[in-house]
Amino acid sequence: MSASFLDSNVLLYLFDERSHRKFGVAEKLVDKALRTGNAVISFQVVQETLNVATKKLEVPLSSGEASRFLETTLLPLWKVNPSRELYRRSLEIQSRYQFGFYDSLIVSAALEAGCGTLYTEDLQHGQIVERLKIINPFLMDS
Repeated sequence: MSASFLDSNVLLYLFDERSHRKFGVAEKLVDKALRTGNAVISFQVVQETLNVATKKLEVPLSSGEASRFLETTLLPLWKVNPSRELYRRSLEIQSRYQFGFYDSLIVSAALEAGCGTLYTEDLQHGQIVERLKIINPFLMDS
């Protein structure tokens, strides 16, 4: 079974008190990822998640809360770092699929990690990019 890739929006729903359903979906995905070790994130997801969690949430995380989340959730899942090849592949994906650059970087990171599924709400649900299937987990369980 190939790994899954979690986009930052999945992780950020762990802090969204307005949508209990999305919180529940995110909690299940992240819990399973941490229990099984069968999901990954990239440096970009770490950066985006911490930026939004500490500055843009309705109630931003304190420095201590952000540090705990980094240690308990983000670091265990973080497997993909920047590389020349990652950026080259991102530009190819951007050109071929007409994605934005940062979405292309997420897709490239998922492919580099050998993932079969990318969980995100930012791209077209069900789309296949090479061997990667894009799934909006918040459409499931609707």
